[in-house]
Amino acid sequence: MDKNLDQKRAVQYLYPPVDPFDQRMLDVGDGHQVYVEQCGNPTGVPVIVLHGGPGGGCSPAMRRYFDPNYYRIILFDQRGCGRSRPHASVTNNTTWHLVSDIELIRTTLDIDALIVFGGSWGATLALIYAETHPDRVRHLVLRGVFLMTQSELDWFYGGGAGRFWPEVWQRFVGLIPEDERGDLIAAYNRRLFSGDMVTETRFARAWSAWENALASIHSTGLGSEAPSEYARAFARLENHYFSNAGFLEFDGQILAHAGRIKHIPGTIVQGRYDMICPPDSAYALSKAWPGGDLKMVRYAGHALSEPGISAELVRVMDRISGR
Repeated sequence: MDKNLDQKRAVQYLYPPVDPFDQRMLDVGDGHQVYVEQCGNPTGVPVIVLHGGPGGGCSPAMRRYFDPNYYRIILFDQRGCGRSRPHASVTNNTTWHLVSDIELIRTTLDIDALIVFGGSWGATLALIYAETHPDRVRHLVLRGVFLMTQSELDWFYGGGAGRFWPEVWQRFVGLIPEDERGDLIAAYNRRLFSGDMVTETRFARAWSAWENALASIHSTGLGSEAPSEYARAFARLENHYFSNAGFLEFDGQILAHAGRIKHIPGTIVQGRYDMICPPDSAYALSKAWPGGDLKMVRYAGHALSEPGISAELVRVMDRISGR
């Protein structure tokens, strides 16, 4: 399928572009300032959007899944990426710092409870935030579920996904000496944090390219090269979090704590052919979380922009608003 046609099909489901009515840099402490924006209805139902990565940053397109007449839409760049500063920094940058940042955003904006909307790593963070502050979440909308488990990391960085995309996988592993390929996350970590900007940028682009190439079901395996500044933040933050198992207390923590969110209603939108976050995680979550309604989208991969994913997410948000 023509990629441009596919993108046009995705756009038809979305709300028209809307500009922010509020933009600010929020000092969250620890030497970090986080970019926060609001758009839509200032008195509407608040929904906070959690981007993926870690390190992906938010974009104007993420505003378009919500009726701007009904929702008060809040986006922010998580620590170290996008417009937040310092850029590409992993110092004082953990899952629990991000959970605290969401709480600070909520209280700063004088919001009692939020709809939390997140995809991929954003779904991970949404679940952890909800399990930590279940009284502050009125609804969860998750896309491309990632539960931050070792088995998921092994799938994507240990050769599982590579068996479907051997030529792309070879580009990713080919930069690493054979004797280091038993732990690619650690091998890339040494290079992404080498202190040499040229080396860091080269391996950041390779790290980012591996993930980007598998995001869409219509991918040819050849994606455009990410800008160096974006790639460096994305790769360094993602690798930092994965090297530390998401800073969770134990493997499988999110599912083990699912009882904490049993009263929260929610929807899980999952691409049937998601190569980055395979559907078994979304299915397991739906079984552990009685309030989670699983919507499996046929002929869709991981990307937020996939037509089937976009259409379902807009339907979900319209249903919540009563449209």
